[in-house]
Amino acid sequence: MLLLYFITAGTAVDIFAFAGLNKSNIAILSDEFLEEVRGLPYRNLALETLQKLINEQIKIISRKNLIQSRSFREMLEDTIKRYQNRAIETAQVINELIELAKAMREAQKRGEDLGLTEDETAFYDALEVNDSAVKILGDDILKAIARDLVKSIRANLTIDWTVKENVRAKLRVTIKRLLKKYGYPPDKQEKATATVLEQAELLCKDWV
Repeated sequence: MLLLYFITAGTAVDIFAFAGLNKSNIAILSDEFLEEVRGLPYRNLALETLQKLINEQIKIISRKNLIQSRSFREMLEDTIKRYQNRAIETAQVINELIELAKAMREAQKRGEDLGLTEDETAFYDALEVNDSAVKILGDDILKAIARDLVKSIRANLTIDWTVKENVRAKLRVTIKRLLKKYGYPPDKQEKATATVLEQAELLCKDWV
């Protein structure tokens, strides 16, 4: 169970107990729970609660999906920075964080919508699918690349592959060959290969 605390009078206090929030919906950041947070009479407490929850969720995502975690972290940092610079008010930052929490929740369903497994979705995202040059390939091609990447990388992994340059070199060749096979933009291949390798390192503990 995720527990979040703040310090008052030198004592750690459970944020949710203090605010009277229902913990049962925390993990999935449900609409009901987010509305509970929005309705807290202490706006600073609501903001702190949301920030901590989103940070924790980003940590969980970062164990599986490199691109998603980076994207959500950047969005969170941008929102908090604008708030700290007084570019937005507390009420607005709370609304933005709630929308970010909803986006993170919806991101968990992307794989199902794409017809991909969790691992395949992570590699799909690693292909820089939002790049205009890459988008031209279309979803079907990008999904096929993601599926082939999972199969090929799994087949070539060894327990200590991250420190064996010969294995990494072989994986780079395999990745580049797949990208070329599917017509991935040549000028984007080097970056995509590096990102796919980073993504593979995240998942390798579960695979070997």
